[in-house]
Amino acid sequence: MSGFFTRERFGEPQFIAALLLLVFLAQCLWLADKMVGNLGRADAGELFRIKEGLRQWQGDGIAGSPYAPRSEVTSDSSPDYVTNAHGYDPYHAPLYYLISSAPLLLWSGAPTVSSEGGWGWLARAPYLIFGVLLGGSLWYVSRRLYGNGGGYIALATYCFSPGIIRNAALWYAEPELGSAWGAFGAIFTGIAVAHTLYAPREVVLWNWRRIVLLALSFALAIGCQFSLLVTVPLALVFMLYLAPTRKIAAIAIWAAACAVAFLLIFASYSFRADAFWQGLRHASFLGFSWKAFRIAGAYRRVAADLGQISPALALAVPVALIIYLLWPRARYFGNTAPLLVTAFFLLLAVATPHYPGLGFLFVAVPFLFVFVAGVFTDLVETRWRSLVMACIYGLLGANAMWTILALAHVPRA
Repeated sequence: MSGFFTRERFGEPQFIAALLLLVFLAQCLWLADKMVGNLGRADAGELFRIKEGLRQWQGDGIAGSPYAPRSEVTSDSSPDYVTNAHGYDPYHAPLYYLISSAPLLLWSGAPTVSSEGGWGWLARAPYLIFGVLLGGSLWYVSRRLYGNGGGYIALATYCFSPGIIRNAALWYAEPELGSAWGAFGAIFTGIAVAHTLYAPREVVLWNWRRIVLLALSFALAIGCQFSLLVTVPLALVFMLYLAPTRKIAAIAIWAAACAVAFLLIFASYSFRADAFWQGLRHASFLGFSWKAFRIAGAYRRVAADLGQISPALALAVPVALIIYLLWPRARYFGNTAPLLVTAFFLLLAVATPHYPGLGFLFVAVPFLFVFVAGVFTDLVETRWRSLVMACIYGLLGANAMWTILALAHVPRA
């Protein structure tokens, strides 16, 4: 155990990161209290998610499908996309509902609008946890790529992003942090696996932990948003690119992770082949509108939503892009990979002007934080270090102050 508790694992950088995550969690709890503390304002979609999940936990059908008759109240509160798909949820697997409702197994009563003061906190617990875990993953990846400075920049931007805080607190928002964390983990776990393939060990056996992690990432991403099936081939592309002489090993690890992920998603259907097949038949994996690429308003919508999620990105992204394009030193794999993934998901967000377009946008944001952190860290290492540091501190400080002041003025829902 003495070898585990080292300064490398538990030193000053980890302490600062933990402190930032605690501040992030405090903001989420503050906003959640504004929502939960006002009885009678429970979101209809939230109630639907919870009741559907509890229905399956209690052995009564499959969540997000008409495999058991819904009560009149539950049917009336179902989203339009469920109603229009004959009672099936075309965007989410049952895992999405099971995660939302799992903490309410500790609640003795039935979740209703009038009792939200009790179950509201339980309903938010998974997404508060996802928010902290995504922030921790973001810091870990950025620190490994760019050092402590890059990790701090990415995490500080994340921790004071209004859209991330709103989503973790479920402030009139569809929960997207589970799918975002799954997609982030899928891509960077795939990259990490590829980097280990040249080690002189038994590849598949040695990587069993990463296989499980990659499988969990795939299952979480796809289970929370069917269209994130695109992360599976995307992860494989990075693995094959980074390990061109170990393609068979890369494919074997990827295939093993896919098999485990398949079993996990199948398990969310209670291992019922008929329900699984019908769920896939009604699923929307590629519900894109290619005409959206010809509409300027679609790009403005994505840009506006991105600015609402994190105002700091409105200034940081244009600067980072200009530097990346004009400065050859910034164009290396550590910066290029998150930029390419960001561009990919932003294009998908443009192509889906309706749900789940916002889900693609949330998936893109963590990668964008990594890219910005990488470019800014490169700038810090130049002779203009003092000026760059002053600009970074100014941007992060102003963003944090703006977010905290905005939270302080949020009225009860």
